[in-house]
Amino acid sequence: MGLMNSSKTGTLSSRELSRRTFVKAMGAIAAAAPVALNLAGCGSQRASEAGSSGTSGSDSGTLTFGQSSEPASLDPALIQDGASSNVTNQIYETLVRFDEDSSDVQPWLAEKYEISEDGLTYTFHLREGVKFHDGTDFNAEAVKRSIDRQLEPNRTEDMPYASFNFGSEDSGTGVASIECPDDYTVVFTLCASSTPFIKNLAMQLSSPIVSPSALDEYDNDLTENPVGTGPFTFRSWDHDQSIVLDANEDYWNDDAAPKVDTIVFRFISETASRVTALGNGECDVIEGVDMSTADQVKSAGKEILTTEGMNINYVVLRTDQGPMMDVEARRAVRQAIDVDALVDALYGDYATVANSFMPVWMAPYDKDVEQLAYDPDAAAATFKELGITELTMLTYSSQRNYNPAGGQELAESIQGYLSDAGVKLTINSYDWTTYLDRNTVEDWDLCATGWIGDNGDPDNFMNLFSDTDPSINMSRFANDDYTALIQKGTQTPDGDERDDIYLQCEKMIADQVPAVVICHTQTLDGYDSSVKGLVRPMVGTFYLSEVSKG
Repeated sequence: MGLMNSSKTGTLSSRELSRRTFVKAMGAIAAAAPVALNLAGCGSQRASEAGSSGTSGSDSGTLTFGQSSEPASLDPALIQDGASSNVTNQIYETLVRFDEDSSDVQPWLAEKYEISEDGLTYTFHLREGVKFHDGTDFNAEAVKRSIDRQLEPNRTEDMPYASFNFGSEDSGTGVASIECPDDYTVVFTLCASSTPFIKNLAMQLSSPIVSPSALDEYDNDLTENPVGTGPFTFRSWDHDQSIVLDANEDYWNDDAAPKVDTIVFRFISETASRVTALGNGECDVIEGVDMSTADQVKSAGKEILTTEGMNINYVVLRTDQGPMMDVEARRAVRQAIDVDALVDALYGDYATVANSFMPVWMAPYDKDVEQLAYDPDAAAATFKELGITELTMLTYSSQRNYNPAGGQELAESIQGYLSDAGVKLTINSYDWTTYLDRNTVEDWDLCATGWIGDNGDPDNFMNLFSDTDPSINMSRFANDDYTALIQKGTQTPDGDERDDIYLQCEKMIADQVPAVVICHTQTLDGYDSSVKGLVRPMVGTFYLSEVSKG
C-alpha cells in the first residue's frame, strides 16, 4: 500500500509489474485514503440493505464495517489496496504475521521457521490439521502453489506485489526456488540474502496462502471466489453495496476464533456519510475519519481509535535540474519553513512533526537525526546570494491518508514561508489522476508527496532515494555512498549494525535535503462503544476475529 506520491493507502501506499512500478503504489493509497475523491461505492444504503444478510449494525451477532471503497479483488495475489485487504485479511492467512503493536513477525500458519546463517535459506515447519474453507488440506504443496504462481515466468501482469515480495530475475533478488521435503516443510532459497524477506511473507498483499483446489476450479483467479484458511468464510458480494462473511466454524485456532457470527463490509465513499452511518447505528466501525469529522464522531457519542501511522508526508526538491540542483538552495528551502508551526496549524493533534523519514516507532534513533532549524533570515540571505527569486511547486488538490489537510493547503503554507524569505512560489495544483501524469513530465522545483509503508522495514522507506525510477525517487537524488548504504542495509541482519546503516541514511537525507520531511499522520477510525477488542495493527489492517459486540 506503498507509494503515495505516487500506499499502499493505499496507499498508489503504495507498481504494476514490480515494486518499482509507480502506478501500483498509487492505487494502494487512493483506496486507503480517508477522504480520497472519486472512490467507488454507494454512500447512502442502510446496513439492512447490505448483501443478503438482512442484518444491521445493532445486531450483536453481526459486525458492520463501513469502508471508503469497494475491493478491487478478493484474490491476495491480485490486490494492492487497503479496501481489498480489509476483507481478504479475514479470509486468508500467512506463514507468519505481524504483531499488533510493532513490525515484528510471529509464526502463524508455520509453527516455526529457521533462517540459515548466510541468509539464503528459509525453512518453515507448517501446522498440521489446518484445512482451507473448501476442505482442502493446508500443506507444503499448497504453500508452494500459492507462491509459484507469482514467480517468473508464471506471474501475470495483474499481480502487482509479486516482484516486490518475491523478487525478479532482472534484479537478481528474491526467491530462487521452493522445495517441499515433506508434507509440512517448505524451504525457500533466495538469490541473495534479504533481511526484509521474512516481513514480506507477513504482508497481506501477495503472501497469503490460498486453496490450490480453488485455483484449479476458478482458473487461477479467486477475485470473486476467495478460499483461505482464515477465521471467516466468504458468503456474498453485492457489487457497489457490500460483502458478507461468515464465521468459520472449523477454524483451527481456538484462541483467535471469531467472536461474531457475521461481518458485513459496507462501501460508503464519502467520509461524512460514513460518520452519519456510524452515528445512526447503521455501522459499528468506520475507517477513514479525518480531522474535520473526528469531533462529529465524538459528539454522536461514538469512540475514536487513534493509531500512529506508518507514513511520511513530505515535499521533494528537484536535484537533477533547476535551482534545486544546488544543495545550498535546498537547505535554504528547509530553513525557510517553520515545520513545527505548519504541522500544528494544518494537522493539530493528529500528526507528529517528522524529524526523520521513517516514523519514530520504526526508527528509535530518530532523536539522533538533526534537521536544519527554521531560520528565515539565513534562508533569505542564501536565496539572494544565489539569485533565486521564483520557484514552482507541483501539488495535488485532494486530501491523502498521509496529508488529510490536502496538497493545496500544504503548498499554500509553504508559499507563505518562501514569500517571507523573498521568493515567489508558483503553485500548479491538479486532481490526483492528473497530478500522477504531470509529476514526471512537468518542470517543477518542489513537489508535495508522501509514502505509506508496506511492511514496517526501514528499507521500504529509505530505498526511495536510491531508486532510479523518477516516479519513485521523485527528487532524482543520486548518491553512490547512499546507494551503497541501502544495498548494505538490505543484506545486514536486524540489530544495532543495521540500525546504524539506516541512521546514516537518515542523516544524509537531512544534510543533502532531497526532501523536506513534514509529518507522520495518525490513522483515525470510529466505532460504537459496544464494540470490544478493536485494534488497528501498526502494520497492515484489522484482525476482526478478535472483535466482539455487547
